[in-house]
Amino acid sequence: MKTRSIRTRLFTEGENLERFVLEHVRKLKDGNILVVTSKIVALAERRTASPYEKEKIVLRESEWAVPTKYVWLTIKDGMFMAAAGIDESNAHGKIILLPKDSFKAAARLRRVLLKRYKIRKFGVLITDSRVLPLRAGVVGVALGYAGFGGVKDYRGSTDLFGRTLKMTRVDIADSLATAAVLLMGEGNERKPLAIVENAPVEFHNHVNRTELIIPVADDLYVPLFSKILNKSKGRRHN
Repeated sequence: MKTRSIRTRLFTEGENLERFVLEHVRKLKDGNILVVTSKIVALAERRTASPYEKEKIVLRESEWAVPTKYVWLTIKDGMFMAAAGIDESNAHGKIILLPKDSFKAAARLRRVLLKRYKIRKFGVLITDSRVLPLRAGVVGVALGYAGFGGVKDYRGSTDLFGRTLKMTRVDIADSLATAAVLLMGEGNERKPLAIVENAPVEFHNHVNRTELIIPVADDLYVPLFSKILNKSKGRRHN
């Protein structure tokens, strides 16, 4: 697998995302996955606001929100994240929300690029960054994708010694996101796009947008999180 990031000009709020990508991605081929930072998708959708509205918007955008020492810890779209994904970096005095629907945005961009480059096996992945519990630093996360499967299921297969695997699944989408975000950067790199070649994925036209989501009741960390939440002043949002 090979991943390369693409340096671009600055993306302007409200400009056309598809035209911006076509300007900077001159060639794509079968087997490629185009990675796009969620920030320019959100800017294209004008998903910005004043920093003074941040707390109100965090509560509106999240299904669950708990105030902590540093940020609001939230659940949004089935994922734990800080402040419902709202970011102030590279926002020029504003705050930038997550895209309204990253799966739809990925599918829309994929349709345009399939037609333009006359390819068939091709994916689009929209990424953000997140902090993992008890780990320093951020890693990439997949907010939405199109054109490939986001999970590889090993359940029912055997390991090297013939033992049947009962639980193992590989989170392909987030793994690709992490590889790409590492090259795209978090500061002033100005690399909002990346291309992944020869990724070990299955390309197809239909995506199961819930395949990465685990119900809260089934999550491995729920017993620990439940104890923490019960001691906090969390707010659940319907």
